[in-house]
Amino acid sequence: MIEGKRVIAIIPARGGSKGLPRKNILPLCNKPLISYTIESALQCDFIDCVMVSTDDNEIAEISKSAGAEIPYLRPPHLATDTATSYDVILDCLNWYSNHAESFDYFILLQPTSPLRTKADIDSAFKLLIDKKAKAIVSVCESDHHPYWMNTLPPDHNLNLFEKEEYRNIGRQQLPTYYRLNGAIYLTEINYFLEQKSFMGKDSYALVMNKMHSIDIDDKFDFSIAEFILKQFK
Repeated sequence: MIEGKRVIAIIPARGGSKGLPRKNILPLCNKPLISYTIESALQCDFIDCVMVSTDDNEIAEISKSAGAEIPYLRPPHLATDTATSYDVILDCLNWYSNHAESFDYFILLQPTSPLRTKADIDSAFKLLIDKKAKAIVSVCESDHHPYWMNTLPPDHNLNLFEKEEYRNIGRQQLPTYYRLNGAIYLTEINYFLEQKSFMGKDSYALVMNKMHSIDIDDKFDFSIAEFILKQFK
C-alpha cells in the first residue's frame, strides 16, 4: 500500500455496447469478462476499494458476485456513447465524497483488458512510487509503425502514400513507437482534477507486453483473448 494514502479502483462497465453486445459480461473461458479485472484488482495490496460503475442490473449482480462494490447504479446520461470517462470518474468520486469516504488515488481498470494481471497493476504502483509520479498510464509497442501509415485520397491513388525518406528502411532502423493500450490509468486524484486528464509533466508510461495489452472491442478481439487464455492459461 501507499503509506497513509487510500486508493480506489474504478471499473467502468455500462450495459450498452455496439461492437460486441453485452461484452462486459460475456463468458470468456467460462467466466464473465468483467470478472478478470475485478479479481486482479482485489488481489492488489495497494488497492483499498474495488468498485464497478454500471447502469446495468445484470452487470451489477455479476460484479457483486465477483467481489466488487456496487454502491449505486450509474445515471442514464452517463451511460451513453457520448458520456466521457472524465464525467464517469467524477461521478464515482463525488458519490463516495458525499458519503463521507475519501481517497487519495484512483486507478481506472477497463474490463475490456482481461489479460492485464495483478503483476501489471503492482508494476504501475511501484513505478508511481519510484518516479514520485502523479500519474501512470499503460502503453505497449505499436503493432504498425506510423511511418508506414497515411490517409488515402478519394481515388485511393498511392503516389504520395509513402514518404520518400522512409522508403527501403527496415523496421529495425525505425524509432520504436508506443500506443495507449487502455489497461491501466493510475493517478493522484487532485492531479487528475487539475489536469482534467491523466497526461502531464508528472505522468509516466508503464510499458506492458502485447499479450497483456489485448483490448476487446469486437468479436475478433474476443476470440484472440480466448485463444491466448486457452493456450497460456
